[in-house]
Amino acid sequence: MDLQKASIKEILKKFAVTEEGLPNEEIQKRLIKYGKNELSETKPNGLLKKLLFQFSDFMVITLIIAAATSFIVSVVNKNSDFIDSIIIFVVVLVNAIIGVIQENQAEKAIESLKSLSKPMTKVKRNGEIKNIPSANIVPGDILILNNGDLVTADA
Repeated sequence: MDLQKASIKEILKKFAVTEEGLPNEEIQKRLIKYGKNELSETKPNGLLKKLLFQFSDFMVITLIIAAATSFIVSVVNKNSDFIDSIIIFVVVLVNAIIGVIQENQAEKAIESLKSLSKPMTKVKRNGEIKNIPSANIVPGDILILNNGDLVTADA
């Protein structure tokens, strides 16, 4: 069926819904069957993975190689001057720790912003117009749209 050319009655029939909207029992069934109307989120990286990622930058790798080379040269020359190597390693380590802390703070800020911008949608259910979170929309819901309203992406 070409939904663009279908009549309202044909569309309602295809989605097994009446002009009154979906009943509560059907909403629950469809939520279970289709899941929430939201993108699945990826699991954030663990602390160790974030820390190791800090060492993948070209400049950091160059500094580690320079520190290792300085350490090896000091050992080969039987020189106990390891201060350059130690300073470079400490700087790289502090840089990695600061990077992980900043990444964690950025993730927390993004999460708090997401919770502030939960979109709401007007739907007709059980003959009543309700304002619900867009994540709870199911196939067959009748959306009530006005000029300027945000439309759920897959509606």
